[in-house]
Amino acid sequence: MKNQISQTWVEKYRPTKFAEVKGQDLAVDRIKNFVNDFKRGKKVLLLHGGPGVGKTTMVHVIANETNAEIFELNASDLRNKLKLEEVLKPAIQQQSLFGKTKILLIDEVDGISAVDRGGLSELLDLIKESSYPMIITANDVWKKSLSGLRRSCELIELKSIHNNVLAEIMFDVLRKEDLFVNANIIKSLAIRAKGDVRAALNDLQTVARLRDPSVFTLDERNKEVGIFEALKQVFQTKPTNETLRVFDAVNLSMDEIILWIEENIPTEYSGEELARAYELLAKVDVFRGRIYKQQYWRFMVYENAFLSYGISCAKKTLKTSFTSYKRPSRILKIWLNNQRTAKKKSIAIKYAEKVHVGYKRAMNEFPVIKQIIKSNKKIQEQLRLNEEEVEYIMR
Repeated sequence: MKNQISQTWVEKYRPTKFAEVKGQDLAVDRIKNFVNDFKRGKKVLLLHGGPGVGKTTMVHVIANETNAEIFELNASDLRNKLKLEEVLKPAIQQQSLFGKTKILLIDEVDGISAVDRGGLSELLDLIKESSYPMIITANDVWKKSLSGLRRSCELIELKSIHNNVLAEIMFDVLRKEDLFVNANIIKSLAIRAKGDVRAALNDLQTVARLRDPSVFTLDERNKEVGIFEALKQVFQTKPTNETLRVFDAVNLSMDEIILWIEENIPTEYSGEELARAYELLAKVDVFRGRIYKQQYWRFMVYENAFLSYGISCAKKTLKTSFTSYKRPSRILKIWLNNQRTAKKKSIAIKYAEKVHVGYKRAMNEFPVIKQIIKSNKKIQEQLRLNEEEVEYIMR
């Protein structure tokens, strides 16, 4: 082999300028606007998207383009309030050692929410104090625990890279390495990578080291697909056998997926197509009811087929323009109701323990108990109600 591989190609050919970033034109434009309008707009940029789409790389590109120093933290090391105060707070307050501007990078914020001991609430407070732009990355920004963070940030999604763009990137690397790999193998690697640039380049580097790359085989990655990518495949591409499996890799329950589909059908369908799509969604609900009531689990295949392939078939003309899919409003209403119920339960538990009655009795008599607690601040103190519980009682 002509070239000895001393470092990964992912690192060796990581973009350093916006012009070198492939397949993220819309995101690049929005990021440039954020950098230019930092002092007037929001202080925090939240880059989200699946693994390997270039979130961290994009931050380094921004730093290079603006001649800024990066102060980088991984959220897995900052899971509680104390750690954030020890590490992030000084970074916010101190000037750059080299007199340059500074960008604060918090990578994989999902890590904070996983074992959160006051970390997220402290991060939100520190955001307000920062005089430097802060950039946060996340794989799944739609977790419930990140709702407060979403409101404080400008959200920019990095899309999975199209197969053709992945192939273009791989061919470019091969030219720089003065190596050759058959175009059919490149195409296969691009498909298997499922939009993940890092995975594509790692596989390419492995293939290029083989004397006969044609004998190389890969097990297809069980890569988790984001709900936005799954919706795009159903709504904006021709139905194929792959469409039938699109929701298998989405890390959401079937009930949640149905709500996402229901919410976003009107953004992509109209007229007869809209009616047909809702008719198929109704059949999904029918089969779902039969599965639960009669335990006919074999009906799940029909439920899935209508929800994916069927709804995809309802659209006769394909739309290729960008669509901003919405989070289901019904999920939000359910969540708000659950939050209210949770406060009611926590207050009832504290009251029941204090007056030595059963929890169920406290819940049944809660309208009266609420008025008693509301009328006397000393009772609120004796029950040790937190601010949210007091607010709930005083409504």
